[in-house]
Amino acid sequence: MGTSIEIQKPIPFRVGKWLHSDQVILNKWLSDLIKDVEKKTTPLLPVVQEFKDLIENDAELFMLFHLMFSQIPHKPIFNRDPLGKPQVKSYLVMIYLINRIITTSPEFNKSELVGVPINAILDWPMGTKAGHSAFLNDKVNQQLKKILNEWAKFLCSEDSRSVLNTDPKTGWFGKEAKELMPNFEDDFICDPSQPFHGFKSWDDFFTRAFKAGKRPVAEPENDAVIINACESAPYRIAQNVQLSDKFWIKTQPYSLVHMMAGDPLHEKFVGGTIYQAFLSALSYHRWHSPISGKIIKAYTIDGTYYSETPAEGFDPAGPDESQAYITSLATRALIFIQADNAAIGLCCFMPVGMVEVSSCEITVLEGQHVTKGDQLGMFHFGGSTHCLIFGPQVKLEFDLHGQTPGLHSDNIKLNERIATVIA
Repeated sequence: MGTSIEIQKPIPFRVGKWLHSDQVILNKWLSDLIKDVEKKTTPLLPVVQEFKDLIENDAELFMLFHLMFSQIPHKPIFNRDPLGKPQVKSYLVMIYLINRIITTSPEFNKSELVGVPINAILDWPMGTKAGHSAFLNDKVNQQLKKILNEWAKFLCSEDSRSVLNTDPKTGWFGKEAKELMPNFEDDFICDPSQPFHGFKSWDDFFTRAFKAGKRPVAEPENDAVIINACESAPYRIAQNVQLSDKFWIKTQPYSLVHMMAGDPLHEKFVGGTIYQAFLSALSYHRWHSPISGKIIKAYTIDGTYYSETPAEGFDPAGPDESQAYITSLATRALIFIQADNAAIGLCCFMPVGMVEVSSCEITVLEGQHVTKGDQLGMFHFGGSTHCLIFGPQVKLEFDLHGQTPGLHSDNIKLNERIATVIA
């Protein structure tokens, strides 16, 4: 049976391992990449040239993108060598690194930088005061969206499959990858007898689907049981959520009007409960309905990509420690579901993009009825974080499978029970 959890103030918790916990490994990866781009004079792609022009022709952005690199502390953890040279020395190096990354597919490596290579470049500058201002700027985020969309074209192409090989260290079907994904061929739809295991592109591989029966729905006939919408680890449970709050401060309280970008339905959730969970770099990245009901409304919201709260200071795996904060600012989707179970009423599923893994694709239509466990959509090119939002009338008994938000936790499987509605 589950345990009723009372958490009035959400507890921050880092999970997911999108960036390696060992800064030495991160430094080496960046140093090697910097050496690579410094050797070449590859012309900038048009979309990256636009970003360079935007920075250089806007006085405020020109200042901020210079300041963010100068504001990185001169301490060993922030440097690539004992001489105190910052990993990325200027916005120009940043530009050429981005240009290099968006023409390649992520190779496998144990550091899990495979998920967010651009984030690794911006990890320290985005934590500065200037970086915080720059990455909240609408023009910057619009241009970053164009850059990431351009990368998405490549990652959806056949050329992106080159890393889907058996190289022992860098191949996604190699020895080291299999150690972290030992049941891959048993769990996912693929054909090991075909080139690239039958996947059509990098994105096809990353949005892979489970084989039938691998993630059975918990108590499918019991509408009181709420299931895990993603293959994810518990991050926070917050109760008595407020209409608006100071989401940027240290405790990062949830702020409904900002999370839902002013959607009128936000008023139905004031005083309610939010459950937030986090996907890791190697997770399954599709979303499934936690309840049975009718889709009332479903749409995406443009937002930030590399903003983190300054209240957390420098986050070695930013924006991991800003996950509640980004629910009010980052690119995200809102899917409102009117539950068949009257005791639940209106529920909202909100997938939230983090850094370059911010492509939220909704695969259901307004007015459609979904059964618990049906697909709602997916993240492309990675994974992120997500929230389930319930109204104040819903009393929940959570079952986090022996784990507590705020401590180390592991993924709860997709479609497993995470809560029961108390009548």
